[in-house]
Amino acid sequence: MTSTTQTQNRPPAPVRGATTIPAVELAGLTKSFGTVRAVRGIDLTVRPGEIVAFLGPNGAGKTTTIDMMLGLSQPDRGTARVYGMDPQAAVRHGLISAVMQTGGLLKDLTARETLELTASLFSDTKPISEVMTRAGIADIGDRRVGKCSGGQQQRLRFAMALLPDPELLVLDEPTTGMDVTGRRDFWQAIRQDAEQGRTVLFATHYLEEADAYADRIVLVAHGRVVADGTASEVKAIVSGRTVRATLPDADLVALQALPGVESVEVRGDSVLIASRDSDSVARHLLTNTGARDLEITSRGLEDAFISLTADPDSEGTQS
Repeated sequence: MTSTTQTQNRPPAPVRGATTIPAVELAGLTKSFGTVRAVRGIDLTVRPGEIVAFLGPNGAGKTTTIDMMLGLSQPDRGTARVYGMDPQAAVRHGLISAVMQTGGLLKDLTARETLELTASLFSDTKPISEVMTRAGIADIGDRRVGKCSGGQQQRLRFAMALLPDPELLVLDEPTTGMDVTGRRDFWQAIRQDAEQGRTVLFATHYLEEADAYADRIVLVAHGRVVADGTASEVKAIVSGRTVRATLPDADLVALQALPGVESVEVRGDSVLIASRDSDSVARHLLTNTGARDLEITSRGLEDAFISLTADPDSEGTQS
């Protein structure tokens, strides 16, 4: 299978924004590879029109779960449904498209030829010029794929996924290789699609993208869902704040011994102290040290990610 799922003979699609059928419904999914338990009982329901960030460290079980969602792999136990259908049926009916991080492109074809070839696999598609404009590649239609940058190739995969006008887009590291402007434009296009009812589930290592653009964050670790909510709700799970100050030659042992301190990190002349009692830390720095330029900030998504996924004693998992 290429990076974009393919279909023919599509039935009438759900009316965007009108259906009550979940876009994705995973119940008790488990999957093992030999002795490695990749997925250990994932339950997840995604409503139509949501933008969901599916996050987790390498080896968390994200890719295995997405493969089962796309019908590329069968669960050992549990069920996966896409708009009430078996995933493979949803693929055949054009309800789901996937944009993967690599693969699926022929280097000797031009961007337009690639889309024409992909469109020939469908009974009905959006106009090629429209999806090229939507994906931001209208100006490189005659460029051979092998001459395209990594970001342009990823945009081409996005255009391929848009051809069947799917109800659900699954994106794996969709902005890899894109510059800052390209990433911003890409997410603006995704948000516009979601406002019209398209459902989006994406995996990314850019946590700031999840924080800025996802309606909901699902955090997976060691084959299980460990957090599910808005970015604010996930960040709130991790208590405490971070105190940052300019403090050359900081006494790390003394700072680590302060009540409520969880971690101390030095970055050049600055020290970052994660603490459940930031007021006490701030008082110590201002009255007992030469600290200056002191800032206190709430814990961010990265802090929540690290805290919720850290488990050095867990069994081995697979991505």
